[in-house]
Amino acid sequence: MSLFALLGSGEFLPWTSEVDAWLLERASGTGVLILPTASAPEGDAVFMRWGNLGLEHYRSLDVQAEVVPLKVRADAEHGDLAAKVADAAIVFFSGGNPAHLSATLTGTPFWTAVLRGLDRGLAYAGCSAGIACLGDVAPDSTSNDPTSAHFWRPALGLFPKTYFGPHWDALDVYIPGLRAMIVGSVPSDCRLLAIDENTAVVGDGKEWTVLGAGRAALLEDGEWGEYPSGTAFTKELEHHTDGDGH
Repeated sequence: MSLFALLGSGEFLPWTSEVDAWLLERASGTGVLILPTASAPEGDAVFMRWGNLGLEHYRSLDVQAEVVPLKVRADAEHGDLAAKVADAAIVFFSGGNPAHLSATLTGTPFWTAVLRGLDRGLAYAGCSAGIACLGDVAPDSTSNDPTSAHFWRPALGLFPKTYFGPHWDALDVYIPGLRAMIVGSVPSDCRLLAIDENTAVVGDGKEWTVLGAGRAALLEDGEWGEYPSGTAFTKELEHHTDGDGH
């Protein structure tokens, strides 16, 4: 059984304590590995700001945590970093550029270690970019146009035929019409899991529960299912068969 926490936004804020508790009650291992990898293109100061926010958050919960210095693909190839996954309870990938995150991880020893960890009870937690990298394609946040050929990049494939919409209730505030453009870019044989800000979907890859302030919504076969906080739904999303996640 795999364990996931998929956050639309708001990592390391007080509301996520409920998410952490859900994961830690079920996960095997000790401590949290904090990975601000998706923010690395923004510079070391931004990377460490997210890392320190994570450390402060878990310190307040009396949970052991460390920041993993994984910024570029060469880092993900290092066996010493991959070895850290073996005993961890949670890997947490915070926000930034989903395309950078997926390109950095795919096919590397670190990602292989994460996939193996899922099989023994490691929990995967991701926020924003940390979930938008999990389908077949990941958005490149240097582009704001989902209709552009440069917007969608190859992703990690852990959730096949699934697109993700983090920050869902705020996207049209950032860019008017962005939600409709994303919906229009989802192929008919794929699904879209949209998650509001300060909201998480937690589950085992098939059975899911919504936590936090907002709601989740699943678009499949042209129809939306909406799930307010506190509700549950069933949908098999996760699948991995080898070290690349495909």
